[in-house]
Amino acid sequence: MTSRILYVDDEEDIREVASMSLELDPGLEVRTCSSGIEAIPAAAEWQPDLILLDVMMPNMDGPTTFSKLKAQAETADIPVVFITARTQAQEVEAFKALGAKGVIAKPFDPMSLAGKVREYLAQ
Repeated sequence: MTSRILYVDDEEDIREVASMSLELDPGLEVRTCSSGIEAIPAAAEWQPDLILLDVMMPNMDGPTTFSKLKAQAETADIPVVFITARTQAQEVEAFKALGAKGVIAKPFDPMSLAGKVREYLAQ
């Protein structure tokens, strides 16, 4: 069974690396968005199994995007994992307190990203 992953990041290089590394796993289907504004309707329409969401983005940051996803019936139950360089314990706890499934540190290891995503999908 294929799992759908929506990767949201304003940096094109990072989106490309993440997409390529996730697609090495034949069981993952990946789409990317360059902003939270773009991600909200994309998530509602595509219904991914997991959203990987960058924290620091212009216009609408990750936590704001996350709260908007949670506020819509179509996307409220989609699990979200934040991707961020802000990984101090209290920051990670704050993201989890918002309702995130977890946090993946940036820069991430492209070779282990799919495995981490699989772990979150299995929870």
